[in-house]
Amino acid sequence: MTEWWTSLDLFMKILWCIAIASSLIFIVETILTFIGADVEMDTDMDFDMADGGFEGDPSMNLYTFRNLVNFLLGMSWTAILLKDQIASKALLMLIAFAVGALLVTAVMYMFRWLSKMQQSGNINIYKSAVGCNGKVYLTIPAERKGSGKVQININESVREYDALTDSENDLKTGTAIKVVEVIDASTLLVEEMNSLII
Repeated sequence: MTEWWTSLDLFMKILWCIAIASSLIFIVETILTFIGADVEMDTDMDFDMADGGFEGDPSMNLYTFRNLVNFLLGMSWTAILLKDQIASKALLMLIAFAVGALLVTAVMYMFRWLSKMQQSGNINIYKSAVGCNGKVYLTIPAERKGSGKVQININESVREYDALTDSENDLKTGTAIKVVEVIDASTLLVEEMNSLII
């Protein structure tokens, strides 16, 4: 193992470090997702760059920790696997970056599809959602300037929906909210729950 590592040049050492680190993080994220743990890493990297999503859909948020890991995973392993077939490092990295970007896009669309499937259950959101409590999952911009995502308890199950707010301030991740109106089958109007101090 030591001989193999010392035989690598600096370029390959960097690629191997990125590949191993991103693979381990990906495995941990996958396990946490399958056991139902709430992985908050995606929302901790909250950038204010025109929502970072496509068509205002928060499930398509580009600037997330998960997407960074997916990009590094695809890019590093592609470069490692093709290093003997492609002599030019510039061409190799160009192809590796393209594969990383394609992997991010594929995963984003997969999560969008899964999100829509989750929402298409037998719950009548128009009758059941108003008055339900929950929490912000992806930051909701103030005064309906964009949409975020919330998780609400509805009919004894946790559901995820797009959300808008009339609040003057952004509703940050983890904020307790209450549904005040159903805008459409996948979008709710919410407000922050004010905690009473006695």
